Amino acid sequence: MPSIAVIAIFLIIPFGQAVYLSFHRVSPFGALRNVGWRNYVEMFASAEYLFSFRNTMIFSALVIGVGLTIALCIALLTTQKIRGAAFYQIAFIWTYAMSPIIAGVMWSLIFDPAIGIMARLIGSATGYSINYFTDPVAAFLLVTAASVWIMLGYNICFFVAGLQNVPHELKEAAWIDGATTWQTFWVVTFPMLSPTTAFLVFVNTVYAFFQSFGMIDVVTQGGPNRSTEFLIYKIYRDGFGRMQEGQAAAQSVFLFVLIAIVGAVQIYTSTKKSVYDR
Repeated sequence: MPSIAVIAIFLIIPFGQAVYLSFHRVSPFGALRNVGWRNYVEMFASAEYLFSFRNTMIFSALVIGVGLTIALCIALLTTQKIRGAAFYQIAFIWTYAMSPIIAGVMWSLIFDPAIGIMARLIGSATGYSINYFTDPVAAFLLVTAASVWIMLGYNICFFVAGLQNVPHELKEAAWIDGATTWQTFWVVTFPMLSPTTAFLVFVNTVYAFFQSFGMIDVVTQGGPNRSTEFLIYKIYRDGFGRMQEGQAAAQSVFLFVLIAIVGAVQIYTSTKKSVYDR
C-alpha cells in the first residue's frame, strides 16, 4: 500500500492533471476554458515547436551515437590486461556522479570566450574563435559534448560489465576458426552486448529528453537563437515564462508518449530480440 500511494501521489495524479490541463487554456487568474484538441493542433502546427523538436532529435542522436561509441571504445581498453585497469574503470564513473548544474558551470568556464582555457587553445590552434554566447552551432555542440561527457562514466560501467560477461570460450572458438580480432568483435562480442546496448540507448534517450534541462539552463538558457531550446526547456519556457500552461501540458504529454514508446521498444528488444540464447 505505501508504494501504491507513493506512485499515485508522485506519478499518476500529476500525469492525470497534465492530461487534463492539456485540453484547457488557463487564464492569468487561474480560470480554465476547455479548448479540446486545440493545444495539440497548435503545437504540431507551430514552426517554433517543430524547430525545437528537430533540434532535440539531433541532440538525442548525437548523445546516443557518439556517447555510446566512445564509451564502448574506452570499455574495451579498460577490460584489457593493462596496469591500473580496475582504477580506470572506477574513475570514469565520477562524470555521472557530478551534478549536471556543476558540470554545466565547469564546461561553460572552460569554453568561455574570454577566460576559457579550451577556447583559447582551440583559437590558437585553428584560428577559430569559439563563442557559444552568439554562435548557435558552438552552443549546440557545447551542450552536446557536455552531455556526452556526463553520461560517459555510466555508459562505460555498463559496457564493462557486459564485456566481462561475454564467455571467453566463444572468442576462442572464433579465433580457432580463423577470425581476426575485428571479426571476433563484430560476430561474437558486439552481438552479446545487444541487451546492454538497448538499455543504454533508453537511458541516454531519457537523459537527452529530460535530464538535460539543468545543463541547458546553466550554459545557454535555450539560446542563442533558440538553438538549444530542446523540448524539455521549451516546456519550462512556455509554462513558466509565457504562462501558457495548457500548451506546456500538451507538450509534456507528448514528450511522455515519446519516452513511453522508446521504453516499450527497449523492453521488447531486451526480451524478444536478443541475438543469443542464455
